[in-house]
Amino acid sequence: MGKAFGFDRPSERRRLTYNAAGCPSRPHSSETNPRNHAMANVEIDRVFALQQANVWKMKTSTAAERKARIIRLRDRLLAAGEEVAEALYKDMGRPKVEMPFDVQNSIDTANEAIEHLDEWMAPAPVRPNIQNPSVKAYVHYEARGTVLILGPWNFPFHLCVEPLISALAAGNSAVIKPASMAPATSAVLAKIVRDVFDESEVAVFEGSSDVANALLEKPFDHVFFTGSPKVGKIIMAAAAKNLTSVTLELGGKNPAIIDETADLDEAASGIVTSRVMNNGQTCLSIDYVLVPEARTKDLIDKMSSVIKDLTYTDGKFDSAKTGRFIDDRNFERVKGYVDDAVERGATIAFGGSSSPNELTMEPTILTEVPADAEIMQDEIFGPVTVVLPYSTVDDALATIQRHGKPLGSLVFSTDEAFVENFIQNTTSGGVSVNSWAGHYFDGSLPFGGVNGSGIGSYHSIYGFKAFSHERAVWQRGVTKVAA
Repeated sequence: MGKAFGFDRPSERRRLTYNAAGCPSRPHSSETNPRNHAMANVEIDRVFALQQANVWKMKTSTAAERKARIIRLRDRLLAAGEEVAEALYKDMGRPKVEMPFDVQNSIDTANEAIEHLDEWMAPAPVRPNIQNPSVKAYVHYEARGTVLILGPWNFPFHLCVEPLISALAAGNSAVIKPASMAPATSAVLAKIVRDVFDESEVAVFEGSSDVANALLEKPFDHVFFTGSPKVGKIIMAAAAKNLTSVTLELGGKNPAIIDETADLDEAASGIVTSRVMNNGQTCLSIDYVLVPEARTKDLIDKMSSVIKDLTYTDGKFDSAKTGRFIDDRNFERVKGYVDDAVERGATIAFGGSSSPNELTMEPTILTEVPADAEIMQDEIFGPVTVVLPYSTVDDALATIQRHGKPLGSLVFSTDEAFVENFIQNTTSGGVSVNSWAGHYFDGSLPFGGVNGSGIGSYHSIYGFKAFSHERAVWQRGVTKVAA
């Protein structure tokens, strides 16, 4: 299986990373090699100076000039499907398709920006309190300047490219630091950026955490980070040294709740899809499901059937349909959650098999999980779902309230009052009703977390605003001078 995923043996999965100059190196080599570390810092200094010198050209660029940059990127992405698919296969065993979601999503984001940028950039008029015909007030959208985009390993391509498009639309230059845990995708991303942009506009620095740390020492005008809450705190603390604004896209324990009116087939399909996609290594995957006691068995049976339909071949689990864990540590972490839950009395209602050599795990359903189990404390980030029966809606809501503020929530119900009650008595970055992650995939809504699951949002005009300073302008007695 290691060979099938593009590596000769499991150890090869962790061997290849890239330094700041884009050259292959051992993992963490620049952390242990002072010469490599110094070279990385020199390159960072050089590129940062280039972008700083270009900041006013970027800020004052017209809508046409910004759209031209995005069009160049979009056109390069149209030809990037196969190379990105191959890289994602090498990094995570993602099933190969002609045009991966990661690339198509980025193309769609670019097309929307191209279509709407003129209206996004237009001054937003505000009615002034002083009633004087010579007074005018409006919001001017001003580029932040030079921004840093720190990408995650689970979706290492489009979660760098999508914020980049928003940054360019707003008139910024950008430095991207992709995830070193996905080296093949990182290398493809760097190549695409070099094909399209001058370094004074967009640059990519590959490498391990020391490269990110060196970048965070620079006084960027904004930092956009996608990753875990733990690392998000580190990013925020580093940004605070330069009073740099941040957008943090994090995670949390995303719940799903089902009521008596819900379509269980629809619910099972949405919940399982969230756990099968990218092997469950998805920030909006459903960690636990609250279901009325009388409907628990039916839901588990239907979820089991969907798992078989999506991931089985000839009656057996086929990991080629789900991909694998990014590394040993994450496999062992999720396997440990399952083992701990079972030791505490939980039942494996479906699945449970795994392969440490191949870093794969069959989609698994757990029931009778005690509240103090490790899997109920941490975000799972793997193909495991916990099903929790509830006797009253108040009990279910209390369970959700105890688990903080997740990135997303999922409701299956046709009862308007039930849905409204859920929205009023819980919190999360977003809510999708009767469709998993609809608030993400639609693209028209702001996408982001709240407190522990994130700060700020993006997508559509909200991404443009995330990378813009909303500058208040109040003026009196200004008239247009005739040419």
